Amino acid sequence: MFHLVQRCCSHIPLKLQKLTLRRLLQYGRNKTTCPSPLSLPLQRVLSHPSRPQLLSQASACVTKAQGFHCSLRCLKKRKPKDPEPQLGLLRHDMRSLKDSPKPAFYLGLAGLIPFVSVPLIMAVQQTYYPELAFAQMTYGATIVSFLGGVRWGFALPESSPATPDWMNLGNSIVPPLLAWFAILFKEDLTQAAIMVIIGFGVALHYDLALLPTYPSWFKALRVLLTVVAVFSLVATLGLMDVYPEKQLSNSASKSK
Repeated sequence: MFHLVQRCCSHIPLKLQKLTLRRLLQYGRNKTTCPSPLSLPLQRVLSHPSRPQLLSQASACVTKAQGFHCSLRCLKKRKPKDPEPQLGLLRHDMRSLKDSPKPAFYLGLAGLIPFVSVPLIMAVQQTYYPELAFAQMTYGATIVSFLGGVRWGFALPESSPATPDWMNLGNSIVPPLLAWFAILFKEDLTQAAIMVIIGFGVALHYDLALLPTYPSWFKALRVLLTVVAVFSLVATLGLMDVYPEKQLSNSASKSK
């Protein structure tokens, strides 16, 4: 295509020059002050660029046309980008567990010892101890109250995303109230453990979905600790019907 344009441009200026000379001779013979309608094309021809200029302009036009054509072709072939898959809230936060500070991570794991040790002791000795179950339930109620206090403290600083309004401060009182109800059912450890489990679920729901949330690593740590604590309470409730009940005071007196 470029070579064809060059050939055409090489012939056109010669013809235009001949026409220009003829029109000039006619214009000199007439000696008219006003240019005739035929003289207007002559002025345009006289202002016409020379042959090298025409070649350079033609090559520039061809280059622009080729670039424009290629860009259109690229736009036609370009496929729309697929939207990136959005990970779920829980899955995204669990990836941030590795970013948690070491003191918070190890202290959180150490806080699971009272939960996990109770069903392990019962399973090893194949005996259900109600005192250990009550101690586990009481410790769980304490942790539920602690989670409500964490929400209160998180909303108080001025730079916190959680403002100290009725929603944040009011909902932070709900877990301690559930813990208090759990201790009231100390005579029925099954109902007490269920109340503690409900308290864990409510506190986790507040921290993950309802209220302005904590950092991602803390939410991941909260999920891990809550799941282990709840399964430990459920395991203790399950062992109540599996193994025979025995008081720790009786076993201690027999050992003496």
